[in-house]
Amino acid sequence: METIASKERDEQCHPTDPSQPYDPAYDPLNSATPGQGRDYAPTYWIGTAGEPPADDGPVTSDLDVDVAIIGAGFTGLTAAIFLAQEYGIRATVLEANRTSWGCSTRNGGQAQCASGRLKRSQWIERYGLEIALKLHRECLAGMETFKSLIQDIDCEPQHGGHLYVAHRDKVMPTLEKEAKLLRETFDYDARILDAEMVKREWVGDQEAAGAMHEPEGIGIHAGKLAFGYLRKARSLGAMVHPSSPVQGWETRNGIHYLKTPGGVVKARAVGIATGGYTSQTLHPELKNRLLPILSNSIVTRPLTPGEIDACSLRTRQVITDTRILRHYYRLLPDNRLQIGSRSAITGRDAPKKKYENLLVGNMHRKFPELKGIQIDYSWWGWVDMSHDMMPRIYQPDSKETIYYAMGYGGNGVMYSAQAGRRLAQWIAGDGKQLDLPIFTSKLPFPNIREMVESQAFAPFRRIGQRFLYRWYHLKDEVL
Repeated sequence: METIASKERDEQCHPTDPSQPYDPAYDPLNSATPGQGRDYAPTYWIGTAGEPPADDGPVTSDLDVDVAIIGAGFTGLTAAIFLAQEYGIRATVLEANRTSWGCSTRNGGQAQCASGRLKRSQWIERYGLEIALKLHRECLAGMETFKSLIQDIDCEPQHGGHLYVAHRDKVMPTLEKEAKLLRETFDYDARILDAEMVKREWVGDQEAAGAMHEPEGIGIHAGKLAFGYLRKARSLGAMVHPSSPVQGWETRNGIHYLKTPGGVVKARAVGIATGGYTSQTLHPELKNRLLPILSNSIVTRPLTPGEIDACSLRTRQVITDTRILRHYYRLLPDNRLQIGSRSAITGRDAPKKKYENLLVGNMHRKFPELKGIQIDYSWWGWVDMSHDMMPRIYQPDSKETIYYAMGYGGNGVMYSAQAGRRLAQWIAGDGKQLDLPIFTSKLPFPNIREMVESQAFAPFRRIGQRFLYRWYHLKDEVL
C-alpha cells in the first residue's frame, strides 16, 4: 500500500530522462563505468512497457544514509523492498543510468526454478546430496517469493511450467536420467515427453527429439516487472536515484563514502547488485570475479492464427533447449515469438548484424514456417556468469558491511527476487544463519590465479571464451 508521503513524493517526481544515448558497444570488461544517464537498450520490454514510473532523480548533494544499494535492477529493487517490508529499513538505491537499465530489461523474461547454470545432478556431484536437496528447497522458496512479489504487478505472467526440449536424439537418455532423479530424489514432478507428443501437443520445434516438462516456470514481461518493482520499492520508502554512478569508493572507520557526480553518499552498509554490468573498478572484491557474456534476443511481429497453427505453438510456457549455448523462446501474450541465445564475445562486436542473422537462422531451423517473417525487436545484453556457474549472496569480508548478490548465469529473473531477499537479510544482520555454499563463499576467481590478478587478464578471458564457444558448438551440433 502506498503511504500518503509516497503519493505526495510521486506528485513532485517524474521519471528521469536520459542524458546520453544508448551505447550498443558497451563492454563491462573494458569500460571503467557503465556510463551516466544512458538510455535504455531498444528491447521489446522497454518498447511495450509504457512510460517509466517516477524516480527520485539523480543525487544532487551529499547524502547520509543507513543503507546504499548499488544497482536498480531486479536484485537491487527487491532488496530495497524486503529491507522495508521485513526489517523497517529504508534503502537508498543508486543507479548509473536509467532504472533497471541493465540485465533486468534485456533478458528473456523466463522465471525458472533454478539458481545458476548447474543441474540438480551436478549439484550432487559438487556438493553432495544433502546440500543439493537444500539448494532445491531454496529454489522452491525462491519461486514462492517471486510469485508473492508479482501478485500485484501487471507483468503479464504466463504460468504452467518449463519445457526443456532435447535438440538431438543423443540428449534424451541424459534428460530421462535427470527427470528420474528429479522425481525420485527431489520429489519434483518432472516428466518426459516423446518427440511426437512435443510436436503435437506443445510446440512444433522441428529439432525437438523429446522434452522434459517441469512444473515450475513462469514467463513475465521484464519491463513491466522492473517498473512494478520500482513503484513498490518507492511506495515503501526507498529512494531510487538514477544517473548516479558510483565513481569512487572509500571506507573509513567502517563507513562507506560513495562518490557520485552529484555528491558523496555516506552509508553504513552497502549492497552491490550490479550483475553483468559490474565495472572492474567498482570495488576490489569484485575485480575479475565475473565473466560477463552476451546474449541476443529477437521478437517477431505478431503471428497470425495460421502461423501459430503451422508452428504448432500450443503452449505459452517458457521453453529452453538442451544446448550448452542454449536457446530460450516462447509465444508472448501478444502472439509474437521471442527467441534468444548466445551473441558476440565483445561489446565492440555486439552490434554486428551477423549475430542477429545467426539467431534468425536458428529460429528458422526450429520453425521453418517463419522464414521471412519481420523482426520487430532485436537487442543484446550482458549476463553475469560466475566462474563456477553458481551465484553468490555474500559478505566477502566479515569486518566490512559490504554485501553482494550476483552471478546468476542467465537464471536471474526468478532467483533475483530471492537473492534480493537474502541480500536484505545479510544487510539487516541476519545473514550468518544462511548456510548454503552460495551464501558462505565468495565468487571464485578463474583457475589461473596469476592471470586473474594481472591487469591484462580481460583479453585472455576473451580468447579463452572464443575457444570455449567453438568447443561448445562442436558438442552441441557435431559430437
